[in-house]
This record gives sequence, C-alpha cells and structure tokens, in this order.
Amino acid sequence: MRIIAKNKKAYFNYQLLERLEVGIVLTGSEIKSIRLGNVSLQDSYITFTNNEAYIINMNINTYKFSTSYVVDPLRKRKLLLNTREIKKIKQEQKQKNLTVVPTMIYLNNKNRAKLEITLARGKKNYDKRETIKSRDAVRQIKK
Repeated sequence: MRIIAKNKKAYFNYQLLERLEVGIVLTGSEIKSIRLGNVSLQDSYITFTNNEAYIINMNINTYKFSTSYVVDPLRKRKLLLNTREIKKIKQEQKQKNLTVVPTMIYLNNKNRAKLEITLARGKKNYDKRETIKSRDAVRQIKK
C-alpha cells in the first residue's frame, strides 16, 4: 500500500469514527496522474444523490503527457460502494449527525487507486485547542 495524499485538515477538524475503503471511477489519464502524486484532497467532500456516492472538489491535476481528451481537474467523481453500504452510511449520518470526510487516497497492492472515507464528528474550538496543546507538550518532552 502506497499512500499518495492525506487530508491533514480532516484529522485536525474532525473526530474520526468509522473508516471505509472505497474505489473511484477514473479515466486513464487521471490514474496516471494519481500514480505521480498529482492529487489533493483539501476541501473535498462526499455527497449522496440517487443512491450513489460522489466525491466533489478532489483535485487531480491533468497528466502532462496526455494527448487526447482533457478532463476537468475538479470534476465530480463517482465512488464505488454497494447500495447496502450507502444506505448504512446515510442512515448513520442522519441519526448521529455525522459527516462523511475523505481522509486518504492510496494505491493498493494491485496498483488500484482507493479512497479512504471516514464517518466523522466535527470538533469544537476548545477540542482543537486541546489537541494543539497536547501536540506542543509532546514536542517539548521530546526536546
């Protein structure tokens, strides 16, 4: 497993609860660009429409050597989930007031791009300050 990109803001802004591995529908030039590491998960989020999951605002830069069909880097991409999984996620999202956040994109052993999505609860400002304090304390101890 080779990690390509992480959503560091998600780890800071949310309390991560349950993780899921999801496939992404990509074109040929997009997967080549991902393998080169030209992808960003910042400000991306997941929506559900017509019992299908989509990731929006995931930035995959265009592949430099692509000669045909240029794809929009910020286009809406379909996620590969079972309907059972989508229903479960939507139900937990509504009942427990959670959000679905993309946390990491990586290549698995078969060289396929996978996205890790997480059910998360938003942190309050005092929780964020607490994590900063604990991080600084650990840094001071290591010094």
